[in-house]
Amino acid sequence: MVKKKFLLYMVLTFVLSMTLAACGGGSTQTSGGEGQTQEKPKFMSILTGGTGGTYFPLGGAFANIVSDATGIDTNAETTGASAENMQSIKDDKGEIAFTQTDIASYATEGKLMFEGNAIDNIKAIGTLYPETIQIVTTEKTGIKTVEDLKGKKISIGAPGSGTAANAEQILEVYGMSLDDIQKQDLSFDESVNGIKDGNIDAAFVTAGHPTAAVEELSATDKVVIVPVDADKADKLIEKYPYYTKEEIGSGTYKISAAVPTVAVQAMLVVKAGLSDEVVYDITKAIFENLDKVQHAKAKQINPENALNGVGIDVHPGAQKYFDEKGIKAAN
Repeated sequence: MVKKKFLLYMVLTFVLSMTLAACGGGSTQTSGGEGQTQEKPKFMSILTGGTGGTYFPLGGAFANIVSDATGIDTNAETTGASAENMQSIKDDKGEIAFTQTDIASYATEGKLMFEGNAIDNIKAIGTLYPETIQIVTTEKTGIKTVEDLKGKKISIGAPGSGTAANAEQILEVYGMSLDDIQKQDLSFDESVNGIKDGNIDAAFVTAGHPTAAVEELSATDKVVIVPVDADKADKLIEKYPYYTKEEIGSGTYKISAAVPTVAVQAMLVVKAGLSDEVVYDITKAIFENLDKVQHAKAKQINPENALNGVGIDVHPGAQKYFDEKGIKAAN
């Protein structure tokens, strides 16, 4: 009797194990390359930003595209944006994330706000659109060049912000430092209001242009955007490869001529452990379905530019897609 029960137990165990194997054994399916997570997730999160920003609506559109194209149920999550998203990827709270290229570089290198806390599990999918570094002032200050900032009250953004790092690096290629200005650590809104009220002389603003608050300033004052000269931009890009050259067109903020400057890029990163196959499918789905994205920023997204200014390693799955399309980073 005991022997019969044992045999029955062994048969039932074998049948159950075979059934689980046939069903995938749980919530994932096998997929991917050597050294990576060998499972295709059933669920993914795209970490975005606040509901009033650009990342969240774009993320919602991308989530729908990825869900439809890959069969992986993908949702957009509201977050505190770039820096928080990097930490969340490290903490396994999401699979895909929006960030700025410079923030991604700081994260992987363990610098600035990530000092002592390097993020080692993110790879790039690609860049999306420029986040322009705008050195904003008004005609009445007399400031026309970066050198003219010397000795003036200049806002470089909130302490620890990406804008503060942008300001320090641009001053550096001009042979200057923060000691050469009367540094003001003001938030974005405080910076623009400070210029309007005459409490500060200029401000570094890192944002997609045209920027609404600067447009508002142009309604009451003659706005001047201080140029970043081409040779200095080249020097900056050589040392900090997440920068790209950018131009603020004539007519923007009522300026009479185009102004050269630099930009970091908004980009998508992915958890490094996702398989090549999954990341290839994500990359292909997003870049080949931009016509389904209603947000105006989608018009600035071009897969031909997606490897420009990335600044961190590209995931092999994304690289496979770009290789198939013959897309390379600009020199």
